[in-house]
Amino acid sequence: MSAARPAGDAGASAPVRPSDARADPRAAARAVDALRRGWPIAIDGLSLLAVETADPERLAAFDGEGRADILISSGRAATLKLANQLAAADPDSPVLVERAPWIDLPAATALADPQLDLATPLKGPYRALPLGDPTSAGAALRLARIAGLLPAFFVNEGAVEVALTPADVDAHEDPDRLTLSVRARLPVDGAEDAEIAAFRSPESADEHIALLIGTPNGQPPLVRLHSECLTGDVLGSLKCDCGPQLQAAVRAIAESGWGVLLYLRQEGRGIGLVNKLRAYALQDQGFDTVDANTRLGFAVDARDFGVAARMLKLLGQDRVRLLTNNPAKVAGLETKGVTVIERVPHHLPPNPHNERYLATKRDRTGHQF
Repeated sequence: MSAARPAGDAGASAPVRPSDARADPRAAARAVDALRRGWPIAIDGLSLLAVETADPERLAAFDGEGRADILISSGRAATLKLANQLAAADPDSPVLVERAPWIDLPAATALADPQLDLATPLKGPYRALPLGDPTSAGAALRLARIAGLLPAFFVNEGAVEVALTPADVDAHEDPDRLTLSVRARLPVDGAEDAEIAAFRSPESADEHIALLIGTPNGQPPLVRLHSECLTGDVLGSLKCDCGPQLQAAVRAIAESGWGVLLYLRQEGRGIGLVNKLRAYALQDQGFDTVDANTRLGFAVDARDFGVAARMLKLLGQDRVRLLTNNPAKVAGLETKGVTVIERVPHHLPPNPHNERYLATKRDRTGHQF
């Protein structure tokens, strides 16, 4: 893949729109593609190059003088002793780190990625700088999460591949743009009388799924919100309880007479598969699931349950019985106009590999078993 495009390229001359311009949901999709390819972007004039996908050639094209400061999240900054725990209460908030002469690309990568902390002793000291545009910087961190990348950027001035605004980033995740694409009969293990429905938005490649089980009987359906978990659902991971929860939910809905299982493409509580595996690596170093996420620079739970509410409304269901131990799911639906008339507990026995994980959910994220 080529390095960042030089000034004069058609893509490099795109003007930065003013912050009050009408949001363009497609702009964030283009920016995600650029970030993953290692191309620079700009958010309201803040030029950014993702640390994770940079290489020496791209970094030299973006920052020939080696002066670009580094944008990280406050969750990561707390690990580096650049923010206290109170300041890091919102791990998504941005912190700008001064580019010291010794911070080359490997050092910046170690600064961005906490799983390297034990293998690469941090040189330091680092110095935080005043942040001129925290709104654009915060949007950059959200965009990194959408792209599945570490929330860390070189910040500079110059030509970029895509220009967008914070409103464009927000519009990309607008659940109201989700539409119902197709429905078909799908007998599954534990529920032969089932139908599958797929939902997607024009900009995102993520396709959310609903499994409708049984026949509507005039009563509110039993609903389960299940976030995608490749390791648990497909590979049978014992580190979590996702796979057994999915199977048990299908059976419970079938036994209730009718209901809906929503399969949400929000891997790793919304941070993506690769970042979830990075969190696993931190768990191997002794951190629990909450601390692993915040050390990576992400919120404890970055999922958007407005997507689930939109799916239910498109299916004609705005009153549900919710199969969950997580009060945040109840609140997430109700704030988007879906009434939860009953919370039905969904508890499975632990195994030796996920006991600590389940205890953390109970003690630190408010799950009610």
